[in-house]
Amino acid sequence: MSGDWLSHPLPAGAALTYWLVGEIAEARYDLPDLPMAGKMDPFFFLTKDRNFIPHEYPCRTQFAADHRGGRPDVSGGFAAGSLLAARNWLPFGSPRLDLSGFWFRPTHVATWARCLIRADLPGAARLRLRTCGGAVLWVNGKEAGWMAPYKRNAETAAEFSTDLRAGDNEIVVFFDDLAERDARYYIQLDYLSGPSATTGIAIDCPGEVARALETALATMHFDAPAYSGGEVALTLPHPVPVLVAVAVTVEGDFMSHTGLTLSRDLPSHADRLLIDRAENLPGDFRHFTLALTAQGFTARRTFGVEVCNITAQGLAPAALGARIGEALDWMARNAEPDTVAALARLALGLGDTATQAMIAATLPVIEDCWDCADFALVPLIWGRVRFGRLLPDALNGRIDAAMLGYRYWMDEPGNDVQWYFSENHALLFHTAAYLAGAHLPDRTFLRSGRKGADQSAVGAARVRDWLDHFEAWEMAEFNSAPYFPIDLKGLTALFALAPDADIRARAGAGISRLLEVVANSSHHGVITGAQGRSYEHTLRAGRSLELSAITRLIWGQGTYGARFHTLPGLALCLRDHGLVLDSELAARAIWRGEGAQEWCFAQGEGRFAALYHYKSAAFAMGSAAHYRWFDWGYQETLIHARIGTNPDAQVWINHPGEVIHSGYGRPSYWGGSASVPRVQQYRGLALVWFDGVAEQPDFTHAWFPVAAFDRVRIGGNQAVATSGGGALILRASGPLELLGQGPTTGCELRLAGRQGWWIVRLGQSADPDGFAARFAGMKVAGEVRGTVRIEDPEYGSVVFHPDASIEAEGRRLDPTEWTVTGHRTLHREPALT
Repeated sequence: MSGDWLSHPLPAGAALTYWLVGEIAEARYDLPDLPMAGKMDPFFFLTKDRNFIPHEYPCRTQFAADHRGGRPDVSGGFAAGSLLAARNWLPFGSPRLDLSGFWFRPTHVATWARCLIRADLPGAARLRLRTCGGAVLWVNGKEAGWMAPYKRNAETAAEFSTDLRAGDNEIVVFFDDLAERDARYYIQLDYLSGPSATTGIAIDCPGEVARALETALATMHFDAPAYSGGEVALTLPHPVPVLVAVAVTVEGDFMSHTGLTLSRDLPSHADRLLIDRAENLPGDFRHFTLALTAQGFTARRTFGVEVCNITAQGLAPAALGARIGEALDWMARNAEPDTVAALARLALGLGDTATQAMIAATLPVIEDCWDCADFALVPLIWGRVRFGRLLPDALNGRIDAAMLGYRYWMDEPGNDVQWYFSENHALLFHTAAYLAGAHLPDRTFLRSGRKGADQSAVGAARVRDWLDHFEAWEMAEFNSAPYFPIDLKGLTALFALAPDADIRARAGAGISRLLEVVANSSHHGVITGAQGRSYEHTLRAGRSLELSAITRLIWGQGTYGARFHTLPGLALCLRDHGLVLDSELAARAIWRGEGAQEWCFAQGEGRFAALYHYKSAAFAMGSAAHYRWFDWGYQETLIHARIGTNPDAQVWINHPGEVIHSGYGRPSYWGGSASVPRVQQYRGLALVWFDGVAEQPDFTHAWFPVAAFDRVRIGGNQAVATSGGGALILRASGPLELLGQGPTTGCELRLAGRQGWWIVRLGQSADPDGFAARFAGMKVAGEVRGTVRIEDPEYGSVVFHPDASIEAEGRRLDPTEWTVTGHRTLHREPALT
């Protein structure tokens, strides 16, 4: 291989996957303020059209009118064929050049990319270009064609014919789009036919050095599935034979606005890269983007892992009052600096410069109506109304001005991409309008033109409508770990601040109900169950997820991270506002006794999600029953299990929506399923059966963190694990592969193919061999869309019917009969050895 060429073969149908990429040019796309028509949509993610969301903002309407169907404007300060601040894009298994991300305002994004096709002979070639926005393709300086669908996050493909010469052919693509919130911003260029060829990029270092950096990034991994202390480091199975400079960017999820940049040297042949100690890193699930540079060549990749320093926390205090103080103190000292942390600090009497800086840094987000600004505004209103005396007059004046200028609902004029349609956002918009109007009753709210008293009345009516819907159907984003805290953020603010007694009482009942659902769906205080919307950063976080902090505050078991929505609100409702919770919920949330609990309930308008949960002290598993079988998925996690008391000893199974790790797809690699599987569960036994289609990744997989279990056995089509007295078996329709390299080394079990089944069986045992022997005879009898029977040595014959009903042990479970209130059944759960 030439020393100036990083390449791969290009057979017919393969994608071009090495690129030189310019910086993303970003320009705000501002229009005159306009109102929108619409309302909260509890079904927005139940799409069958490959996750196309059926809501369009005026900015997209105007952008499409100006750009859709016309050749993209490639002027934009770029000269055709040039690259500004080019960086290398290496595929790591992905067919796409993927620059997807999250933009909080409407933003026109544009990028240039370039690579080479090295053809053995001259000849005609056929190329297929895929993107969601617009793109122009050049081959050897000659335009081969363009496309301009500009349909938000919906892929379109176009084919182009071109002539290749023998030797190097320059391929240049310009692509652009309007980025609105989560934006799928990528291209994929497929080589459909043409002369025998390779594709790659020219490099300015020896080829073996570039390949060594690529191999290192392709195979390296964190040396633990999660960190609760100690050193955070990556293992290099394939060390680089030269000195490498490493730049590390540490970031949270898209909602996090804090980060950290580190520089490290990696000596030649080093097999370990130390990032830092856990106590020196920001808590929660974090993305670590590593840029490796050697001899003038730089390659990048992003790795994700949870970091939670529990050594500084210890056991929770026994008394609730002490836990309230502990929670507020932790947030005041350790939370990410935002208005939630500021509220905790104000509650402790701290209106100092640190608190003021947190508020001042967040105000531009609210003043500019960024998406998710409602998350920041509600705790800011709380702090202003209850603790404004601690802040200087000038800052209070700016807070009031931000309230008066904010856009509280889509029928008010604006030019933003705040997400009005989901249940959690709707609650916060209406809560903010209600409370801000009550705070400033005689001032004029600029966008609505209403006096504050009238703005508050409109907000109150909408809050009551929201509560009507919630009380009838509860969470549209059913049982979802990231959205419990956001709903609780709104409800706690209403309970503490609502001028109307009926709203305050209903908010208190809503808080109690959500905490009951959390208690029923938790295992030793950690959420375990099917979720209507999930993310990698919420699934892989055990200790640092806010629900763990909530269970610590309420029930005395859990740990703190650094990202919070509702914890100070809950603490203040308990401390200052008379919130009283059911003391019996602690025994459900932290199940320690004998026996087991079966919990059947439904959520979502029309009870579209029927949910099942079963737990004992040794294990827990939750699933969604008869939920959209075989449709295109969004972000739903359909089955989730834990064994023992280690929060990391968890398993879920999904069909990835994309093959890039830590990406922005919905579904992504771990969050959601490209094809929703058939899932049915009876007590500790579950069937998961996939039937995907050709456009989807060609494997399904399970999160299976070997290091988090006490003992593990993997062989053939089966994996067995024990932890803390709990045991699990995963059995599949084909051989299971434990990944031995890359970001999920030792944490991912793969089953090849888009079609295939998994059996999950949980029980109580410390002996994986004995547990496996006990259930050795379990197998699937039936077809993917028909009646399926599994013979279980404890439950007997378990029959899974295609209408989602289940027969076993003389019982019949029918999800169509499950109510929003739900019902609990207690079972005997014998020890299995």
